[in-house]
Amino acid sequence: MYSGDCQDKFQILENMPIKGYRMMKTKNVADVVEALIGACLETGGETVALSFVKWLGMDIDIPQEMPFTRKLDTGFVSNVNVRYLESLLKYSFRVHTLVVESVTHASYKEPSFSGCYQRLEFLGDAVLDYLITLYFYKTYPGLSPGLLTDLRSAAVNNDCYAQAAVKCNLHQQLRHASSELHNQITEFAKLISSSSASGDHFFGWTTTEVAVPKVLGDLIESIAGAVLVDSEFDTQLVWNAMKPLLEPLVTPKTIKYQPVRELQELCQKEFYTCCFDDSQEEGTSTVKVEVRVKGDSYIETCEASNKRTAKKLAAEKVLKSLKAAGLNNH
Repeated sequence: MYSGDCQDKFQILENMPIKGYRMMKTKNVADVVEALIGACLETGGETVALSFVKWLGMDIDIPQEMPFTRKLDTGFVSNVNVRYLESLLKYSFRVHTLVVESVTHASYKEPSFSGCYQRLEFLGDAVLDYLITLYFYKTYPGLSPGLLTDLRSAAVNNDCYAQAAVKCNLHQQLRHASSELHNQITEFAKLISSSSASGDHFFGWTTTEVAVPKVLGDLIESIAGAVLVDSEFDTQLVWNAMKPLLEPLVTPKTIKYQPVRELQELCQKEFYTCCFDDSQEEGTSTVKVEVRVKGDSYIETCEASNKRTAKKLAAEKVLKSLKAAGLNNH
């Protein structure tokens, strides 16, 4: 123990000639631990990585079998096209009630069934993040950590998942009881269908005035969760089932950055001043973005059904204005 304040302690340690003492930031230590877990995963697989995590003191008991305590009437299963989903995924479910749960929205109510896809979505969100990250890591071994992170961000998001759901007609399998949700899904499905017909594909993010229904991304995640549980946590089976739905996956050549992030990074790099202002009235969100560059202002205002979409559209427009002025070389 050293007496005195922290500064004195750091000074003493800095001047100590004892081999092996280093002052490190907590994040650096955490990064090293994560790297060691990654090394264990790459060389020995998930079992070795989990063993190392336990050795570190994080004794997480992961069950290999999932108890199915809720019994569903077979009538519920007959209301869902299980065969279509199985043919789409090229996977045969042992427990068909998991399929029912994975396509049931919280708004859908039946006397003997109060469940919905939210728990499976929680599980599928995590496993898809892991599997897509692993795919990029193995596919592009020479890519920098920053670019790997960009690829993952462009592939693991609600926009991409929602597009995949519509492409595979999964939106037609969703059980819900919301007219507003129905209208949102229909409008978005028309957009994706018209884009597909013209040969366009959104790699990473959509930049249209049509809001992306979160429920469609949730649907992809919940189905992944259902496969994970049904296969007794076999991640390879999950990837075999879900990868065709998500293709084509983004590549370093086709990656498109999220407009808000791209604008913020550009302004930070070039020392531009960027301000967002938003308001909402009668269910419509309005976002105004202003970028000031050497006394000049570039202003764009967009409206959408939600703030996230309006902000994304405004950022996209101002990026185009900056590019036209020769100020966007990001």
